[in-house]
Amino acid sequence: MASSDPTSSQPPRPSRPNTAFRQLRGQHSPAEFAAAVRRAAREIGERVSCDARYIGRVEAGEIRCPNYAYERVFLHMFPGRTLTDLGFAPRSSVRGRRARAAEEAPGARIARPARATAETRGADEPYDRENPQDPYAAHVPFGTAQNHENHEESDVLRRAFMTGGGATVAAASLAPLGLAHDAAATDRPYRRVGVREAGALEDAVRRIRLLDDRHGADGLYRRAAAPLRAAYELLDAGTARRATSDRLHSGAGELAISVGWLAHDSGRFDDARSHYAEALATARMAGDPALEAHAFCNTSFLARDAGRPREAVRAAQAAQRVARALGSNRLMSLLSLREAGGWAGLADRTGCEQALVRAQALYDRGRSDADPEWMSFYGEAELEILEAQCWSTLGNWRRAARHAGRAAHLQDPHFTRNIALYTAELADDLARGGSPDEAAAAGMRVLDLLDQVQSSRVQTMLAGTARVLLPHRRASGVTAFLDRHASLPRTA
Repeated sequence: MASSDPTSSQPPRPSRPNTAFRQLRGQHSPAEFAAAVRRAAREIGERVSCDARYIGRVEAGEIRCPNYAYERVFLHMFPGRTLTDLGFAPRSSVRGRRARAAEEAPGARIARPARATAETRGADEPYDRENPQDPYAAHVPFGTAQNHENHEESDVLRRAFMTGGGATVAAASLAPLGLAHDAAATDRPYRRVGVREAGALEDAVRRIRLLDDRHGADGLYRRAAAPLRAAYELLDAGTARRATSDRLHSGAGELAISVGWLAHDSGRFDDARSHYAEALATARMAGDPALEAHAFCNTSFLARDAGRPREAVRAAQAAQRVARALGSNRLMSLLSLREAGGWAGLADRTGCEQALVRAQALYDRGRSDADPEWMSFYGEAELEILEAQCWSTLGNWRRAARHAGRAAHLQDPHFTRNIALYTAELADDLARGGSPDEAAAAGMRVLDLLDQVQSSRVQTMLAGTARVLLPHRRASGVTAFLDRHASLPRTA
């Protein structure tokens, strides 16, 4: 109960503005500076989703210390300076080791919803934690009794993430998302729902996307459902400010899409359809066209994969109508590719080619500040693989293999799941196109990645490739691939 919580009546510690960082921004607007941060990240092979809100939080002092990916970007932008020169606190002052002494303090164990651990993911995670006072966020203030339970777990997860691999570690790191839901918490009302909870919700979305990029969906889906339930409980709790309410609705909708994607990628199409519909309803209730476009985009993708190509076309076209006013050429390019996939499923080569040409032209117009944060995955490699899938559906295997090969070559090596997916597409196209030896070699490269990636989509594609290659056992490398594929453990 609140009366037993020794800290419940204490006001949050005020943040100290980061004036040094503000001076470095100079005359640039927050959005312009965020764009410069993203460009600097690409120069050194990092991927961060920096936006104007993030810059504002840094300057307000809400982010006391960036995580490792942002640290590398900032030090690249301002050579010769340290984090302290940039106005940040030393990393040692925001890590959780010192708070362990609080474990023995009287009244330390209190009833609260599950919280996230400290900054545990290191270089593997390009997103900073939210407001350090947030009871639902991953970066909570250290040295206080209220978060003592997580520090030992924090060090365990840190070591696991730095040394371990695969979806087991990924799923473990989802447990302390900061929006975790447990049975004991169901009877406790959420308190002071506001900007901190909205920030924690947005961070949960980012974490899920990152872990999916690293490890695939199979080990993550059921873990991610708990933060989604908690998110919609936050909406029910309500907030007095319209701006905060809008952020909560947008965050909950984006989280529904992310969880829907995990269901989609792991073959749970009915669950995915339900999550996408929930996101679409949330978008329309909140009057959020960006969220609505995203929900339609994923609905189109799901319809294509579920064998409903006409629905894929109509959902993609609906997304384009909504997104046109948002001003993002890259978003319109992706939506055109979704439409192209539907036309390919309808065996309409003309409609498909027209959509592909439009997608390429829009992509060539370049990035802009209007590009949604969730589109960080959409680069040249993704464009190539989506075109490859269109040609594969139309039966032009050689053209499909050419684009799939480009996609695998262009993909950032940090995104293991996508490399496995693109290479699996390449293997299948080569097998169906009459190049069994090359297909087997590509298939072996995918098998090498399966200890890091758990994706039903990838495994289903490999199984199809193996069936196509069965009549070609005598071709170079095919027998080795088939034998190794046959030895894979079968999932339920």
